[in-house]
Amino acid sequence: MHTIPFNKPYLTGRETQYIQEAVASGKISGDGIFTKKCHDFFKQQYGFSSLLTTSCTDALELAALLLEIREGDEVIAPSYTFVSTVNAFVLRGAKIVFADSEAHSPNIDVAQIESLISPRTKAIVVVHYAGMACDMDKVMDIAERHNLFVVEDAAQAIDAYYQSEKHQKPIALGRMGELAAFSFHETKNIISGEGGMLVVNDAQYFKRAEIIREKGTNRSAFFRGEIDKYGWVDVGSSFLPSDIIAAFLYAQLENLEAIQRRRREIWHRYYTALKPLEQTGYIQLPTIPVYATNNAHMFYLLCENLEQRSALIAHLKSQGISAVFHYLSLHKSPFYQSKHDGRHLPHCDRYADTLLRLPMFYELTEVQQDRVISSIKSFFNA
Repeated sequence: MHTIPFNKPYLTGRETQYIQEAVASGKISGDGIFTKKCHDFFKQQYGFSSLLTTSCTDALELAALLLEIREGDEVIAPSYTFVSTVNAFVLRGAKIVFADSEAHSPNIDVAQIESLISPRTKAIVVVHYAGMACDMDKVMDIAERHNLFVVEDAAQAIDAYYQSEKHQKPIALGRMGELAAFSFHETKNIISGEGGMLVVNDAQYFKRAEIIREKGTNRSAFFRGEIDKYGWVDVGSSFLPSDIIAAFLYAQLENLEAIQRRRREIWHRYYTALKPLEQTGYIQLPTIPVYATNNAHMFYLLCENLEQRSALIAHLKSQGISAVFHYLSLHKSPFYQSKHDGRHLPHCDRYADTLLRLPMFYELTEVQQDRVISSIKSFFNA
């Protein structure tokens, strides 16, 4: 019996060809020909003013530097997220004020945000979990009224959109906050092994973002011929990826439509097959808010409790299927528990205990998917 992995990176076939082209160009450090191709693609496809980074973590750290987060500032963020979401701001000295998730979604409970604002609050960080949009009209309204920055952690949200009556057409996630961060880690829809991207929606930050990304120098402007020499003009770090990474990424971007079509097919097949289990009360399936689209980043289900989830993971493992849980509550983490203000965040804890992610990747066959589905049904004797 062949093991069905949780994830398998998908290669379109042109990755190595483009890497060879990058090598042949004689410039494989950052901001080469393929980096430009990627930036142009994102501008044309989504309207992003973007800068590739070596990871989504780097993009978030760059965002924290751009917003001049410092000791004494407070940043509101969900507790049910990856550590990078908040670590970027902790590195700058900020205190994280954690918000709970929604009852029907792991996304931040927007109704809580306003009560968490203090005179020291500087930014709200939202995470579009599983590529499903947070209620961004409400988030942006709160931020505007309280003069706060919004950073979208869109690590899982490539090719996902927000839609509401306020907007004539759907807006790509990553376009609404001042800044947004994306991931191209091998577990994401579009990959480059490691890799990320900062999206700058407030034009006043773009020039400085380039400088911080290039170790605090105005090197990018020099290479464009805008200045006759470059020097150290600001704080910064080395956030830009090799053009080899961008070459890999560009091969993926060329196949975005096909990748997304296949992932949605897999997602909907899971949903249709497992819906009867939800209707009989065994599990809960993801809900898609009216203002969100589904980019099929992941397929998850919710078990009744931690014990049931552990048993289901073990059952699937015995069938050669790798299914995994996700985040642990950051407000309960060994590092931050003593710094948290003690508020109970029940929905966040519920997702930490009950959420289970199923195998989800481009090359997952119908036979393999049927094995996953039948194994879940056999666990529940359904």
